[in-house]
Amino acid sequence: MKVTIFTLFPDMFPGPLNDSVVGKALKEKIWSLETVNIRDFSKDKYKTVDDKPFGGGAGMVIKPDILSESIDSAYDKRSPIIYMSPRGKVLNQKKVEELSKNKKLFIICGRYEGIDERIIEEYKVEEISIGDYVLSGGEIPALALIDACVRQLSGVIGNAAALDEESFSAGLLEYPHYTRPSVWRGKEVPETLLSGNHAEIAKWRKGQSESITKKRRKDLWKVYRKNNAS
Repeated sequence: MKVTIFTLFPDMFPGPLNDSVVGKALKEKIWSLETVNIRDFSKDKYKTVDDKPFGGGAGMVIKPDILSESIDSAYDKRSPIIYMSPRGKVLNQKKVEELSKNKKLFIICGRYEGIDERIIEEYKVEEISIGDYVLSGGEIPALALIDACVRQLSGVIGNAAALDEESFSAGLLEYPHYTRPSVWRGKEVPETLLSGNHAEIAKWRKGQSESITKKRRKDLWKVYRKNNAS
């Protein structure tokens, strides 16, 4: 997978994507990263990229003529192009798995009050949010999206089976984990996990996942119950 980022702050990349399993995969060229500095396409001596919004209001908006030139310099017009936006659909594991199947991914990182709406219309941009809150720009959400997608690629996670047991993989939150020592500060590991009975361990883990999901995420629990109704 090749990921291209349109941003005013290219130095924010690869950032944390240069470390851990995702960083190792970057060095091994399982995926690659390209940044396009939107400001490079400004025509004035001040490198202006934004202007006041029509109709008034606070903040500034990234200009469509400059942003479009930056997009046209790299976008292949066939692959998904995404704008990290708090008004987009909230990212979930299903969407991550869908996006990770693409050979190329293009991401627009906004700043200020955002980008001109005509860019979204012109390029059929998909808006994606990482949660119901507002950040200073789209770079941090882009880092999260890329990390989530890259770890789905073949060869990134050493034990690929681990992906099948993570939160959201079966519509449930993940069960609790324990490791040595078996007793720590008077707290013992659940006896089932020490039994060596794999069927009972699987049953315990599923029960824990169901219990945690029901308690913490009633929205997920409702969908899970509907999909698993007998």
